[in-house]
Amino acid sequence: MNKKCMERLFNGIVKENPTFILMLGMCPTLAVTTSAVNGVGMGLSTTVVLLFSNMLISALRNIIPDRVRIPAYIVVVATLVTIVQLLLQAYVPSLYSALGIYIPLIVVNCIILGRAESYASKNGVMESTFDGIGMGLGFTIALTCIGLVRELLGSGAIFGFTFIPEDFHISIFVLAPGAFFVLSVLTALQNKFKAPSATNGSVPPSKLACGGNCASCTGSSCMSNHEVLQAKKKQMEEEALAAKKAQAAKKESEAKTAASRKDE
Repeated sequence: MNKKCMERLFNGIVKENPTFILMLGMCPTLAVTTSAVNGVGMGLSTTVVLLFSNMLISALRNIIPDRVRIPAYIVVVATLVTIVQLLLQAYVPSLYSALGIYIPLIVVNCIILGRAESYASKNGVMESTFDGIGMGLGFTIALTCIGLVRELLGSGAIFGFTFIPEDFHISIFVLAPGAFFVLSVLTALQNKFKAPSATNGSVPPSKLACGGNCASCTGSSCMSNHEVLQAKKKQMEEEALAAKKAQAAKKESEAKTAASRKDE
């Protein structure tokens, strides 16, 4: 196992945790974490899809045409999600019922499509596989932590084992508002202790025209973003051409020097 694979594993769990650091996949994070078991189930299901989608997309990155890459990614992810959904329905029906509609919604989870576009489509199979495992485990740990807090406060239990009397349960934590309360407290603690987070300015600002804030995107900056990316691409091409010309000139100069020494 090389150093880069271990780095991708560590980044996904700690440095680039999709929930606590990048604030991605908030829909399942807030919806299914009424218990720790649900958090583990959703996290592991997403991990399996991330692992195999990264692996397949990386293996096919030189075959998939650039114009249809997003539809191709969705087809791959949808196929894997369908397999996971059928396996859960067959072997873990209680978890399948608890997660409900959020299993098929893994198809459009921004974590999966984001890793496919930003990493798997540009890197080798092994590195992409470990990137998927790291991101999936980071997502699983985050969902499990949130589920543990909500289940403990709302039901007085951990993984279904009740040990706090019902009179002391705070039932709002297993309802929809409880998810926002727990996530906001965890985010506030991150900001308090200056931990890396998307909400405390520790993430480098995007160079895109819209600032990279996809959550509030209305599509009005798409053309500006396109112009920025085109300008960057043109600049890179010009730099590559200049470097190539400099290298050719250097070789020509060396050849002339060698020829003159030979004549002498």
